[in-house]
Amino acid sequence: MKQYRYPARSEWQQIIARPAMEAQDLEARVRPILEAVRSRGDEALKEFTERFDKVHLSSFRVSEAEFEVAESLVSEELKKAIAQAYHNISAFHHAQREGMIQVETMPGVLCWRKSVPIEKVGLYIPGGTAPLFSTLLMLGTPAKIAGCSEIVLCTPPGRTGTIHPAILYTAALLGIRNVIKAGGAQAIAAMAYGTETVPQVHKILGPGNQYVTLAKQLASRDTVAIDMPAGPSEVAIIADKSAHPAFVAADLLSQAEHGIDSQVLLVSDSEEMLKAVEAELYYQLESLPRRELAAKALENSRSVLLGSLADAMELINQYAPEHLILSVENDEYWAAQVQHAGSVFLGNYAPESAGDYASGTNHTLPTNGYARAYSGVSLDSFIKKITFQKITPQGLSDLGPAIIHMARAEELEAHARAVSLRLDTLA
Repeated sequence: MKQYRYPARSEWQQIIARPAMEAQDLEARVRPILEAVRSRGDEALKEFTERFDKVHLSSFRVSEAEFEVAESLVSEELKKAIAQAYHNISAFHHAQREGMIQVETMPGVLCWRKSVPIEKVGLYIPGGTAPLFSTLLMLGTPAKIAGCSEIVLCTPPGRTGTIHPAILYTAALLGIRNVIKAGGAQAIAAMAYGTETVPQVHKILGPGNQYVTLAKQLASRDTVAIDMPAGPSEVAIIADKSAHPAFVAADLLSQAEHGIDSQVLLVSDSEEMLKAVEAELYYQLESLPRRELAAKALENSRSVLLGSLADAMELINQYAPEHLILSVENDEYWAAQVQHAGSVFLGNYAPESAGDYASGTNHTLPTNGYARAYSGVSLDSFIKKITFQKITPQGLSDLGPAIIHMARAEELEAHARAVSLRLDTLA
């Protein structure tokens, strides 16, 4: 990790900069993929799967036989773990349901809002270097609770043309049978525009690398909504003298092992803590199976010594991390100071891994600073809110004059007339 000791505020923006490909170069690679799938459908999807995933597929759709095989390959221990996570995630997201509330804004004017599920949603589950069946729990669970009538799942196939059994087992647990063997920007294009095999959806949700993230953003300009710009994973940790160096190092590495474009940020008011964490990083890194990926990610990462926890919090709020761990004394006090973060973990015994898997909160979160304006995935991500109003004749008589005056002030006479004609019949 690159180390900074008491940097001036003028250096902060450089310190918190994310690693990124040149935007123009990235778009030049992604846009032709979207256009090819949009114009040539399955044919283009097949070509990109062979080019990027190195596998020839006769069919993109997962068969019932493949679901059955997958169920037999998942250990009982993992099935129990998935069941525990599913229970907690379900409980947390069920609690987010809102009842319909009617408001009489003035006598005779009744307004209300109704939650309606998004009819068709597409879930993108990264495969790549890790089969993220946990992400399927995070997306599929609220989609089912919301009542989405059509759920399409895209995930990249392995070199054998199969999907990891834990992903298929989780899909079956959630009742999702429309699983497509496709990944990357081409999968996003297939769900956004539709192909002979892949249904077109109304909203696409799920994280991915920079290609997937940009594909979602570009597709959202055309025809489909997206959850957020969720790209490479990141974690920030504020650690004071009360933190456990081994815990902090493990949390940093848990994000670094996602991939070389991940980033971790450690901020402290204690130089001794930073040194102890650095030693633990070297020690723990050696035994990680994905140590080469994690080591590359650490090259993009930062260790910062500041004069106070107040300064640390100010820096973190500027960074707006996807995950924030507060390994500090008085963690609830400092949690109240958080302005920008996707998900916050308090104290020494709330590892970020808990939120990634099984505590109940959603792990599909805004990255790359988007936590300044975006929330993580929730039940609301799969729902649209429709407003309704009913006005009695007396209500319109009382409200109408204000509408007419406002419409004429904006020089929109037809708006005013739509009210005045009705008022004339009530005179």
